[in-house]
Amino acid sequence: MRMMIVTGGTGGHIYPALALADAAKQRYGEQAQIAFVGNDDRMEASLIPEKGYPFYPLHTSGLVGGVRGKVKAVAQMLAAYRKAKGYIHSFRPDIVIGFGGYVSAPLILAAHHLGVVTMIHEQNSIVGKANQLVMKQVDAIVCCYERCLSQLDAQKTRLLGNPRASVAAQAAFDEAYFRSLGLDPKRRTILIVMGSLGSSSVNDLMKEALPQVKEDCQILYVCGRNNPMDPSAFQGQPHIHVVDYVEQLAILSHIDLIVCRAGATTLAEITALGVPAILVPSPYVAHNHQFYNASVLVEADAAVMIEEANLNAQTLHEAIASILRDPIRMEHMRVCARKLGKPDACRDILDWCEQLEGGMNK
Repeated sequence: MRMMIVTGGTGGHIYPALALADAAKQRYGEQAQIAFVGNDDRMEASLIPEKGYPFYPLHTSGLVGGVRGKVKAVAQMLAAYRKAKGYIHSFRPDIVIGFGGYVSAPLILAAHHLGVVTMIHEQNSIVGKANQLVMKQVDAIVCCYERCLSQLDAQKTRLLGNPRASVAAQAAFDEAYFRSLGLDPKRRTILIVMGSLGSSSVNDLMKEALPQVKEDCQILYVCGRNNPMDPSAFQGQPHIHVVDYVEQLAILSHIDLIVCRAGATTLAEITALGVPAILVPSPYVAHNHQFYNASVLVEADAAVMIEEANLNAQTLHEAIASILRDPIRMEHMRVCARKLGKPDACRDILDWCEQLEGGMNK
């Protein structure tokens, strides 16, 4: 199978795309010919080549700002569309798959106009702008939330989940790494991670909130690489461990409770493994989509939510304590999270790709 994947802008678009590409390589071996397209000035331009995949650059930007900015963005899209046609002629893909970001639109439209099978993947519970631009032209749409189904063409949409769920489900627990973080595998463990970069305000909140957690547990707080904490911040609190970064999938299957943002990738991973969660959606994302992502888990009893405006030492401690003190509720949250999980997402998406390719070649 010759697969061209377009993605860009943020890890939420890029990592699911890489997960599907890795799964295709594992399934098809040398028969898998995979190339990526993305922005020439965003994280995908360095990350994807580092993963060993051919990378074709485009230059695009979002339709934001004033009239001049939007005119410039449209001109960039038209230039990217012409360049995308050249990439398709050169690579000759059997299928083109878009994982979001504005860079997806010109390649998906070019593929459609050239008669190549097209699929888009929507990670969030609200359809992003790039996918809105192309969803009427594509052959297939994969979504991760039932809430999306009402926004999309039901005839060509399937609820198959996020490929990162498959990665999480297959990840092995690394006990040696777990112990290297100062953690005891026999104790209940809370993981608190509020983004890879962290923030000084959240660090200050944790200094007040975490010592209040007196339940029999250990806490791993990931403070973020841009906001290291004073090592003495939790002096005299041996059950609290602070790191600036963690290989999350290496330990996630051994976590009893996670406090985290509500990005699509994170939620795909924790539902695949059935980890109870306290979600603090970021209010700084497009269309407040993390709030709506979190709402799906809350409505299913898989998580509780604290909006950032209401996040303080008292609300966080109360939420943690109310869950840890109720083992029946914890188990119920685990079961409900697993019901939402899509651990077979990669397999199911690749199966559909084969069906689409076969149908077009008849």
